[in-house]
Amino acid sequence: MSDEPLEEVFSVIDKYREDVMAALDAVPSGSSIAVGGFGSSGRPDALLNALCDLGKRDLHVIVNNVGNDYTGIGRLVVEGRVRRFTGSFPILQSFYDDYFAGKIELELIPQGTLAERMRAGGAGIAAFFTPSAVNTMLTDGAFPLSYDAAGSPATYLPAKEIREFNGRPHVLEHGITADYALVKAQQGDRKGNLRFHLSARNFNPAAAMSGRTTFAEVEQLVDVDAIGPDDIHLPGVFIAHVVKTAEPVPAGPEYTDARGDAA
Repeated sequence: MSDEPLEEVFSVIDKYREDVMAALDAVPSGSSIAVGGFGSSGRPDALLNALCDLGKRDLHVIVNNVGNDYTGIGRLVVEGRVRRFTGSFPILQSFYDDYFAGKIELELIPQGTLAERMRAGGAGIAAFFTPSAVNTMLTDGAFPLSYDAAGSPATYLPAKEIREFNGRPHVLEHGITADYALVKAQQGDRKGNLRFHLSARNFNPAAAMSGRTTFAEVEQLVDVDAIGPDDIHLPGVFIAHVVKTAEPVPAGPEYTDARGDAA
């Protein structure tokens, strides 16, 4: 262990990376990646674009939804970079074209179960039971994971264990731990402490926790201690790298939403 005083050791921790491309180049093709965001709210587009620009492929993307445009996750899909999608709302038509053509796998999960699987993985919880999706094709082995080139089901999601608790059947779900995670925050400091903006808080904390190595895209890089302890939505212990996006957003308590309420 270092002979330096503990205060000095912590003072030199700096997770900020000026070069987004150089930072993301550490993510190899074939990786599993948990991604924050709900639609375009809180979606780390700068990081997702970097993956595309770097030519990463064969990715297993774990995210709530594909989106309804060709940015973010949608760009990964239309450029053929996604091998498997684990999530709740793959509504982009290009995604279904690839799915039924046997080019991409679909692991469909109820939205609340997805959030809890991410949170559980980040908390070190191997598995849990939930009543969601009991007695449906998502748990009985009937849902097609993939199709062949002729458009016929090729593989299926495996059937899941069902157990009864308090007279109600529950299905066993496993926590998600991804190789990497990509998230977006409104504010972040050089130690990785993050504050999310309104609804952008959605899946971002859970996704960040579930990644073994997590990249955070921030709209505002602030000084350490600029974010009050009660305003830190995710502590820096879960973040390995911080990069800054050029997209400006309203800043903190000065922002007022359409109802006149402070953000």
